[in-house]
Amino acid sequence: MPSLIDIRRRIRAVKSTQQITKAMKMVAASKLRRAQERALSARPFAQQMLRVLNRVASRVPETAHPLLASTAATAGPGRALLIVITSDKGLCGSFNTNIIKEAARFITDGAGREVALGLVGRKGRDYFRRRGFDVRYEDVGLFQNIRYTHAQAIARAAIEEFLGGSAISVFLVYNEFKSVMQQRVVVERLLPIPRGEVLVEPGVGVPNAGPEQGQGQGQGQGPGIDYLFEPPPADIFRLLLPRHVEVQVFRALLESAAAEHAARMTAMDSATKNAAEMIDQLTLYMNKVRQAAITREIIEVVSGAQAL
Repeated sequence: MPSLIDIRRRIRAVKSTQQITKAMKMVAASKLRRAQERALSARPFAQQMLRVLNRVASRVPETAHPLLASTAATAGPGRALLIVITSDKGLCGSFNTNIIKEAARFITDGAGREVALGLVGRKGRDYFRRRGFDVRYEDVGLFQNIRYTHAQAIARAAIEEFLGGSAISVFLVYNEFKSVMQQRVVVERLLPIPRGEVLVEPGVGVPNAGPEQGQGQGQGQGPGIDYLFEPPPADIFRLLLPRHVEVQVFRALLESAAAEHAARMTAMDSATKNAAEMIDQLTLYMNKVRQAAITREIIEVVSGAQAL
């Protein structure tokens, strides 16, 4: 049975830990608000841009731009580049574990497909580098202050791998922010740019698109609509498609940052509550031990008096 001094020392240690977890929860909550605003504000533009580009790309030949060339199916053979977005810090529950599991599943499920990795975030980099995976790109420390230039660097590396023939497809895996209590692991194909209609989940903030350029909303989804391009499609896609890749990567970074802060706030809230429960249990146990010691001393005094 531990002594009262040991129990009091443990209670003090748990209280110190509780103060730390409570402070981390407050810091994560303060950062979450701004990260959530940035993620939600970037989401409509990125999804609408993806939707419009898919409609336009489905009505031009694949030779209009190299980023449209569907040289590989998602489950076909060949080398794929998987960009894994994790956090730089821990203490955020199963945030990084879910991402790493999904990336490992992507690697193992592709029969006959080689997978190279682009790692964003220290946790994913440390995990995959220790296990000898083919790492083509890595970037850490950007979640302190996410900028569009970070997304440009990642997109530039992905486009170079794709256009250089080192990768026939590029995928993104990241945590999408759904709510403070829920994050969803998403695997998206980044390159080649999907052709055809893209289904976007309802209720994610995509604005109701008005009539397209020269076409009605109802007619824009028809199979026989032709688009008039000015300037030519090659000039438009040369500027627009790389920007599209950058925007999708930037959105993934913002979503991951918001999901990380939400996961850390939830984890630290649970840790604070668990610490409070542990303090209550230790206090109760300490009182029982102290009462038992007092009772034993009283019995010893009474027994000594009777013996005299």
